Amino acid sequence: MTMTILRTGPLTVIKDEGRPGHAGQGVAPSGAVDRGAYARANALVGNPRGAAALECTLGGLRVRFDEPATVVLTGTDAVLTVDGTRTAVEEVVSVPAGAEVAVTMPRRGLRSYLAVRGGLAVPPVLGSRSTDRLAGIGPPKPAAGDTLPIGPSPAAPSPASPSLTASSAPSASPAASSAGSPSAEGVDGPADPDAPLEVDLGPRAGWFTAAAIETLLSAEFTVSPSSDSVGLRLDGPVLARARTEELPSEGVVRGSVQVPPDGHPIVFQADHPVTGGYPVIAVLTPAAADRAAQARPGARLRFVVAPE
Repeated sequence: MTMTILRTGPLTVIKDEGRPGHAGQGVAPSGAVDRGAYARANALVGNPRGAAALECTLGGLRVRFDEPATVVLTGTDAVLTVDGTRTAVEEVVSVPAGAEVAVTMPRRGLRSYLAVRGGLAVPPVLGSRSTDRLAGIGPPKPAAGDTLPIGPSPAAPSPASPSLTASSAPSASPAASSAGSPSAEGVDGPADPDAPLEVDLGPRAGWFTAAAIETLLSAEFTVSPSSDSVGLRLDGPVLARARTEELPSEGVVRGSVQVPPDGHPIVFQADHPVTGGYPVIAVLTPAAADRAAQARPGARLRFVVAPE
């Protein structure tokens, strides 16, 4: 079976769980930006863990299958339509051969995940089918007219775990509110959209003043329009450093809150670099990193220390 891309919308890329274990080669894990929404999409269509799906930013995606297919859309409140007929949010849909499947622009949230039973069977690079936009590794961004192969349907598709339920992401401005999804482990019911993002302080919290730590955990920050899958750039109060010497480059992970010399934090997302040369004041929990992945420009973010 194949999927033909009719339209990509603002940005559509191929994503899976990523390619961990290659940092020594200068290659970051990458993978889906909202890992929980991606994992839930695969689970809902009965795919094995790690199957590749489409990550669609702000809707606009249109595709067609040459054979009957089973699909689902997760991650935002965008609507999936089949030949113009609207489906329910996160409804698993049987699509007839030749029907046009479209993703509307979401009112809340940023990234939607379109999974098809069998997964996208494009050639893997270093063991992953994820497009890493920073490193330029993985399959190219799909373009209108491209035909993508679909893998064989699992012999016995398993139903989604009840724990893989939707949740809400950081709230945005009235014109650009946002919604998101839990980590792959799931959550017990919907999250408060205004709830702070949980972080663990460090590893370089000691490089900042006590006032900067207090500001991080009490002030509100706004997502900048210059944000992308590499990192969320935040506008707001400056986080002052207690130490001004150079920090040797060291490894960073998804969710790291790095603070460059201007004092405005950057939250690393899935396509982050392998190393960073500015101190990391805190690191988001995996679930908080998923919620941050759905924050549009203008979204208001707050941080709180994660409970032990």
